[in-house]
This record gives sequence, C-alpha cells and structure tokens, in this order.
Amino acid sequence: MDYDKNYFQQIATDLLTTPSPTGYTKRAIEKVTAYADELGLESYLTKKGNLVVQVPGKDPSQTIGLSAHVDTLGLMVRSINGDGTLNVVTLGGNQPMTLQGEYCQIFNRAGFAYTGVILSKSPSGHVYDDNAKNGTKFEELMVVLDEVVKTKADVEALGIDSGDFIAIDPKTTFTEKGFIKSRHLDDKISVATILTLFKHMKDESIQPKHDLTFVITTYEEVGHGASHLPAGIDKLIAVDMGCIGKDLSCTEFDVSICAKDSSGPYDYELTSELVALAKKEKLGYAVDIYPFYGSDASAAMRAGHDIPAALIGPGVFASHGVERTHVEACENTMKLLKAYLV
Repeated sequence: MDYDKNYFQQIATDLLTTPSPTGYTKRAIEKVTAYADELGLESYLTKKGNLVVQVPGKDPSQTIGLSAHVDTLGLMVRSINGDGTLNVVTLGGNQPMTLQGEYCQIFNRAGFAYTGVILSKSPSGHVYDDNAKNGTKFEELMVVLDEVVKTKADVEALGIDSGDFIAIDPKTTFTEKGFIKSRHLDDKISVATILTLFKHMKDESIQPKHDLTFVITTYEEVGHGASHLPAGIDKLIAVDMGCIGKDLSCTEFDVSICAKDSSGPYDYELTSELVALAKKEKLGYAVDIYPFYGSDASAAMRAGHDIPAALIGPGVFASHGVERTHVEACENTMKLLKAYLV
C-alpha cells in the first residue's frame, strides 16, 4: 500500500505533542478538525466535545462507524502544599512509577500554561533514606513548578488551583529504523493512521463501499468516550492500541485484533471477518485477549447501542508508560481497514 509516509509522521508528531489529557482536549480536536477540512471531509462537534467526521461511500444503505480517541492519560492538581509544590491525582490509568522525573505542563483556568517536573516526595538519594522506595503511589508524587514559588500563596498568585490539568511531556521520537517512541501512542497513533488512510484514499480516488462515520472521542481514558454515537451507524470498529506482553501474540509490527477484553467478547462475525481479511491480505496480525482493557466499543455496548462492534489497532509495547510501536504496525492497521472498508 502506497501511502504518504511524510504526512503520517507529520500528523502523528503534531497530535502526540499537543497536550490533551482526558477532559482537556479542545486543542487536539481543533487540529483533527483542520486535518479533516484539508481532506475535504465534513465534520461536526458533539455536545460533549467528540468530533464526527463523515466520508461518503458508494452505497449509503449502510454506515460503518470507526472510532479512535485523542484524550490521553494525565494528572490534575489535587492540592497545593505549603512549600509551593503540587499534590496530584491521576486522570486515567497512569503508572506512577514511570512518572518520576517527567517534565509536564500545568494549565490554569485562565488559559496560562506553566512548566514543571514530576518528582517523588523523597527526590534526592543524598538526602532521603527512602528515596528508592518512594514514588510508587500518587500520594508520594509531587509537581515542582519552574517558577519562583516558596509558599502556597505564591502558587495561588499564579492562578494555579485544585482541578487544574497537568499534561505529561510525551518525548515523541521517530527513529531511523521505523520505531515510534512516545507517551500517548494510546491512541493518537490510531487517529493519525486513520487520517493517513483517508488521505491515501483521496489521493488514489478510492471511495469506500459504504458511508463512513469516524468518531474521535475525548473521554475514552475514563470509560465513556463513545457512550454516545451518532444515529445511523450499523457497525462499529474501534481502532485503539493493541496489547503486547506475557502470553499475547502481538508484536510492535502487527495489527492486533482483539477477541475479548475486560468488557467481554467482541462481535463474533465482525471479528471473524477481520481475521479472514488479515489472512487474505497476508498481513502481520495477531488475535489476542486483553486482560485489563476497555475501549470505545466497550463504552458503546454498555450504553446500549444495538450494533456489532470489533476492536483492532497497532501493537503498542509498554502501554500506559513510555510506549513504543513501529510504522509496520500502523501500515498493517491501514491495510486491514482499507480491505474492510473498500
């Protein structure tokens, strides 16, 4: 499949480096809207802030739904300490042990951004005898602001308060060997993959068989991203990161097809169709069960949508930490989606 590799890297980097912790996603959604506009696709915002992109197909008698999310893991200011450091609470399933030493941005309600670093409350090995043990729980972490603050009042004077959002530096890197290293590949890499597929189809004058509705959600990491779907969707394919590790088969080069996650099994016929297409197209793929996972499709099912749903996505290593995948996994995901949609 000949796709625009420069476009893929550019859009992936742009989205990955745009802060969007769950609940604070407006800037990321604005960027996806601009990319959809460039492709000549109609889109609109839902009341909760999801973006719906529509792609006309040859046969409008059926509408295929795709979903992916731009909200990421993040933190929120829980309270301000007397010395001007910040206590934090997690947004989504962060792994606290991976956060020590990470740079971050704090966004206050007036629209100002401040920088800081996330540290253990016993940050120095030369000072604290529990330095090696502390920092595995969120209550053991703090944010140290890159501002001259010595008291709680100093921090409050900056306009920082409880409930302010904290975005973690993603450290996005594309290597010469095709690896993509970054926080928040879950799930911005899938959004970039789908938009790159849409550009490929436009460049090659390829029209999907049926109408497509692509829903970019903003609360997936807290469980209700696609709990509301636009009317008229007949089937839903959630595109989200594939899991790697333990007894799973997926690698960083594969498109993962999830048979079951913690919300239960996905639709048998739709999943089987995707597996058959992956075999037919000779793709690198794996069928796996994700033990601790939920998706936009899970949220849609729990909300009562009467549609079959499936889950696929590029294999991502070390999920909910500093994650890694390979461009081949994204290519295999594109190829499987193209085979199904066209």
